[in-house]
Amino acid sequence: MDTTKSVAVIGAGLMGHGIAQVFAQAGHRVVITDPDPAVLDVALARVARNIKAEGRDPSPVVARMALEPSLDAALAHADLVIEAAPEKLELKQRLFAQVAAAAPRHAILASNTSVIPITRIGEALDVEARARLVGTHWWNPPHLVPLVEVVRTEFTRDDVFEAIFDWLAAVGKQPVKVHRDVTGFIGNRLQHALWREALGLVEDGVCDAEAIDLVVKNSFGMRMPVLGPMENADLVGLELTRDVHRVLFPDLKTNTAPSPLLDRLIAAGHAGMKSGRGLLEWTAEEAEAVHGRLAAHLIGMLQRSKT
Repeated sequence: MDTTKSVAVIGAGLMGHGIAQVFAQAGHRVVITDPDPAVLDVALARVARNIKAEGRDPSPVVARMALEPSLDAALAHADLVIEAAPEKLELKQRLFAQVAAAAPRHAILASNTSVIPITRIGEALDVEARARLVGTHWWNPPHLVPLVEVVRTEFTRDDVFEAIFDWLAAVGKQPVKVHRDVTGFIGNRLQHALWREALGLVEDGVCDAEAIDLVVKNSFGMRMPVLGPMENADLVGLELTRDVHRVLFPDLKTNTAPSPLLDRLIAAGHAGMKSGRGLLEWTAEEAEAVHGRLAAHLIGMLQRSKT
């Protein structure tokens, strides 16, 4: 039985080309579409560069991929549509109205949003299309980070939810089921809770930004690949965990707006690596080195996990 799928990826940029790469590597036929010709034209070259960085020949993977500037044409034969457009609710809602009209009625419709509730994205769709809509939140870079959060809404059919979970597992990802459609899903709620506290510590003069990263990378961050927070709570004991929380929780940040520190830095033109300064200062060489170290680290972790 032929289990090859036809996958359409909407958006060839930061996430889209890597998502497309994963399915093509697993033997599926992939079409990438993007309204920006400059972004679309370089998508296959970016995929080839990713694969070469892992020491492999990109030719068989790229041969299963096609570029299509027309959205309707890209969706015409899709079994799975993954939207990887910018994080703008109105844009995603417009896209999925087009997708629901153009894609085959059996196609699973998935959004790669990192924080927007899937229910909001699909709220203008008809009942049949909403039943096929799920969230598939990939992590950057998607061809190297295993996790994909699979998010169901109250309208998502059970068979759709189970099918996309199984497809993702079959292409080598680590899917997890998100049974309630909450803002930010699982990973980003955890990550940004940590960022809120980290920014608060800097803002309150407790430490500088460099100290935050040193603490994380040289303490609990070292344990995280093998010891998650739930495992760690059980390891130290729930009585101790509760005692620590009684002392600590009343003093943690609970603000519901972004940190004023971010506002001040952005207003001064310090937007991060792209501007040469954010919470830290960056030369172009230092920024490039961080990207290189991250890719090498993730490739090494993946290779070790396969041995």
